[in-house]
Amino acid sequence: MKRRAWKWWVGAVAAAGLLGGCSSVSLYGNPVSSDLRQPPSDLFELAWWTPLVEPTAWEYAPREFAAPAVDPDSGRIITLTRDGFIRSVAPGGEVAWDFKTGNRFSAGALVHEGIAYIPGGDGFLYALDARKGELKWKYAAGEALATTPVLAGSFVLVASEADTLFAVNAETGNWAWQYRRDPPSGFTIHGTSTPLVKDGTVYLGFSDGYLVALELETGAAKWEKSLAGGATEYLDVDTQPVLDDAGRLYVASYQGGLYALSAETGDVEWTSSVLGVTSLLARGEILFATGDGRLDAYQAETGRLLWSHSLGERAGRAPVLARGMLLVPNQRALLFVDPRTGQSRLAWNPGEGVSAAPNVLGSTAYILSNNGYLYALRLRGSGG
Repeated sequence: MKRRAWKWWVGAVAAAGLLGGCSSVSLYGNPVSSDLRQPPSDLFELAWWTPLVEPTAWEYAPREFAAPAVDPDSGRIITLTRDGFIRSVAPGGEVAWDFKTGNRFSAGALVHEGIAYIPGGDGFLYALDARKGELKWKYAAGEALATTPVLAGSFVLVASEADTLFAVNAETGNWAWQYRRDPPSGFTIHGTSTPLVKDGTVYLGFSDGYLVALELETGAAKWEKSLAGGATEYLDVDTQPVLDDAGRLYVASYQGGLYALSAETGDVEWTSSVLGVTSLLARGEILFATGDGRLDAYQAETGRLLWSHSLGERAGRAPVLARGMLLVPNQRALLFVDPRTGQSRLAWNPGEGVSAAPNVLGSTAYILSNNGYLYALRLRGSGG
């Protein structure tokens, strides 16, 4: 059985406001705490909030990893929470429908043309009517699914914690093909790479330190590239690959470092020895990287480090760029970081911190906190 080192879990910190390298940034309160201070109005205002998960007795350090999804047709927010429920939340916070599954979730939903595709921690891929919550079909993968589904052509692609990529027919839920790599012996990192699809090719990382390029229609390998370097443990390529307009592919191995490769051949263009990177975001000529204790910005063409922001003992999860700010969950709080300088403007803790990536639609950011509350923030500031 695959053993996992839960690098995202760090012991609870009792001292309020302690954020490692962010200790000089104010930690603001929330509606469910006794502290009702509101954050500075030049960053955001709280539009509404609603509790989703009933707390259980003796629950220690709850975590919500599934990013909220937004149905573009209805404006409803599809949430997947640790109690195994799928919920459709109307703007304003009222739950329109819910659907119970057999386990908690590691990744959020995909909503497309009225269908919500759900990666179940119970080993099923669900397709639900996004308006009514009715089940259209479910595919039994038999392995805990751990990535937000990707719609590509006639397929829904989703990867499991056991290093299998499944391609399922989006209309029927029938199996089309799958690609699997054997996990390495020893410990691996809690995380799974989300597939990237471009021009009929699927790019995906695996816990044995390999990045692969697959034919979308058949799942056949076009090329495979080891990014582990000389590492023997924690080889995982858990970052979702990022592709720029020049055909350059960016990806990171936890111990092997950060890479820029040719999307066509897999040839390495540059590499950096930075360790512990688990999420990437590319915008223009800048590549942002988050991971254990760090948030970095690199020049995408050369790999030159532009700035680095220490997160102390915390791990940064998938960042989002919105209204001229980087929104970075780091388990303890949601950080608002200036993307030009790497300086934190604000750390907002809505109760038990934030682990899931925000979902931003227009000027509204939807945040699922670790205590199972959904928040809608109206973002201020310029930019997108």
